[in-house]
Formats: sequence, structure tokens, C-alpha cells
Amino acid sequence: MNANDFTRLPGHDRFPYSGIRDRPHYRWPNGAGLAVYIGFNVEHFAFGEGLGARFGPVCPEPDVLNYSWREYGNRVGAWRCLDLFDSLAMPTGALINTALYDHCPDLVAALAARGDELIGHGHTNAHQQGLLPEADELALLAHCRERILACSGQAPAGWLSPWISESHATPDLLAESAYRYTLNWCHDDQPVRMATRNGAGLWSIPYPQELNDIPMLVGRQMDAKDFAQVIIDNFDEMLDQSRAQPLVMGIALHPYLVGQPYRLRHLRRALAHIAQARDRGDVWFTTPGAICDHVDTLDTLSKPGMPAPPFNTDKEGPA
Repeated sequence: MNANDFTRLPGHDRFPYSGIRDRPHYRWPNGAGLAVYIGFNVEHFAFGEGLGARFGPVCPEPDVLNYSWREYGNRVGAWRCLDLFDSLAMPTGALINTALYDHCPDLVAALAARGDELIGHGHTNAHQQGLLPEADELALLAHCRERILACSGQAPAGWLSPWISESHATPDLLAESAYRYTLNWCHDDQPVRMATRNGAGLWSIPYPQELNDIPMLVGRQMDAKDFAQVIIDNFDEMLDQSRAQPLVMGIALHPYLVGQPYRLRHLRRALAHIAQARDRGDVWFTTPGAICDHVDTLDTLSKPGMPAPPFNTDKEGPA
């Protein structure tokens, strides 16, 4: 880009700008103002190759240190988290790699048996989706949808790209592959309807990059007790804000991180705080798919390419 080019900057044309203060009012089920969900990321990484979260120095492959650290989440951490979620009667939106069906199918079966929503999250987190040619990306989306349906009996309605890596065509390919929403975008506290090239549209359901254990615990090296307090403070503030307008709060968790015993104890405190508010009827504790289902019923939010809720109901397309 030319430094002296003062024309309008390149945009994505998926939805127009919409400031959050001036939007129409609606409510979640039972009159709640705040919808809360857990995005539970259950992932599998190839041994000896590919990408993966790391701590300590980068080691030559096979990187036993980091592979086994992440595998702790599947062998131990996820099961401890499920015990915690069960004790608080909390469903999750489980973001799963389809490689789990080959590696630890009993873990995916446990998620499905709880009634958790299974959300497409690629085949493995060892690769970035945005680097794929369009035909290969389309094949990945089709594979994940078909594998989850065949193995668990529910076709995924939603998608989170491995490493949140998108191509320019990803929203279009999702809509064309019968996915109804994406969690890739973190630009709003309300669902936003995205325009797609086939005209069907795609919901963007808010997914957090702040209330997310990887950037906070790994990237910012935050202590577990402080991350728990972040969840509580974020919840309390959004609950206050939601008295004026509907909001969505996601909590992104990875079992190899929060499933560590000392972190789990602090997570329990944070989730118990939210459960108390849920039991009082103050919030709707739900899943991303249920949020998508609800906004789909609201006529004023149904136009592809428009923010949810829309500023200008006369404007049909993206800015």
C-alpha cells in the first residue's frame, strides 16, 4: 500500500460498521440480557510435525516436551474439566478436531453423551486452514462435517478454524458447506450476520480472545487465580451492561491448560460464580449453536450482510 494513498482502506465487505450503543433491543430466552457459553477446545496434534502451542525453548522434532504437555489435556485435563462442568450442570460448545475420533474416541463420546454441542475445529491443530487452496479448504470443511455426523450423530452447525486461520473465502465456503455460524471473529459482543457470495449469509457468534486461556495464561503468563478473577470481573461487568442490551460472553478453555490441578481449582471458583447467577435466573447459560438458533428467529436480524441488530434496516448489503 502506498503511504500517500489516502483513499478508503481495504475492507472485508462482510458486514458494515455498527457502534454498539444505538442498536434495537431484544432479549435472550427467559428474558435474560446476557448469554454465556464455554468454548471447550479439545484438540489433537501430530507427533513430530506441525504447529502447536509451546512453552520453553523450541526443540527439534520430535518435540516430546510440548507434545506431551498438550496430550495431558486429552488424557487427564479434559476429564477433570468434564467433572467440573457436570458438578455445575454446565453444557459446553466443544470445539473438536476430527483426529480425536482416531486418537481418543471415548473422550468425544463423553462430550456427546453430556449433550455438549460438537463444533467443527478442523482435523488437527497442527496445520493452519488459511494456507489451504480453496478446493482443499472446502474438502476440510466437508470432511469435518461428515465425520462428526457419522461418528457422533450430529452435524456441526458451527466452526472455529485451527489457529483461527482464515482465507478470504472461508465465510463463503462455510455457508456453502451448510455451516450456520463461525466463531473466528472477535469483533463484537453481539451476533453479527455476515454476507456470503451465495447469499445465504453466515452468523458470526462472539468468541473471546481476552477471556481465553491461551493468550492470557501462555501469552501474557497470567496466574490462574488472576485469570479466574478476569472471568468473574468480565462476567459482572457484562451482566450490568446487559440490562440495557443483549450481549454474548464466551469463555475459551483448553484442557491442557485449565485442566492442570492448580488452575482447575481457580476455574471452579469462577464458574461457580456464574452458576449462582444462572440459578437466580440472571443469565442464559447456553451454547453457541443455541445462540445461533435464537437470533435466527428474530426477523430484524435476518438480513445477510447486516450487523445484529442492524442500524439501517433499509440497507440490504454490506458497506
